[in-house]
Amino acid sequence: MKQLGLAIHNYHDTYGRFPPAAVCGPDGKPLLSWRVLILPSLDQENLYKEFHLDEPWDSPHNIQFVSPTPSMYRPYKGNAPADGMTYFRVFVGPGAGFEGMKGLTFADFKDGTSNTLLIVEAWDPVPWTKPDELPYDPDGPLPRLGGIAKDGSFRAAFVDGSVHVIRKGTSEETIRALITRDGNEKILEDYER
Repeated sequence: MKQLGLAIHNYHDTYGRFPPAAVCGPDGKPLLSWRVLILPSLDQENLYKEFHLDEPWDSPHNIQFVSPTPSMYRPYKGNAPADGMTYFRVFVGPGAGFEGMKGLTFADFKDGTSNTLLIVEAWDPVPWTKPDELPYDPDGPLPRLGGIAKDGSFRAAFVDGSVHVIRKGTSEETIRALITRDGNEKILEDYER
């Protein structure tokens, strides 16, 4: 997970912003996940070049690259999903680390990079190339997290590049505060640092 966070930082260094949650077509329809965009920063330039970025993840051409799952998108331990799947997802929506069709910059994280989630271990795995992320609605329920560890905890990469374990039982208030990048909420220290 640390490697994924660093790859997103490398993407920012190259393009001046974080990757968007999805590569979108001219009509705004999501085609491919951010996980495809950061492949060059993960020493996977050859795999990246195989993708047709103007086609959806499940096009006849792109679908052939779903399996096998690249090693960096597999869990380091715990429940392994089916081949082609990953638990590593991001939050998208109002105030989350991924919002809109353009990637954000460090300046967009007003709460601080050490107080904002970048990548989490979700409960439900998805095909690693599919632009299927965790919707964040400030007034709606939180998506389920923690599909890898048997104890219900989950790891999270923060925008500053650090990785922490969020224990089962961490308050919803704290998780919501960690999801938002500019909500100015108080972060309760009820998760492992």
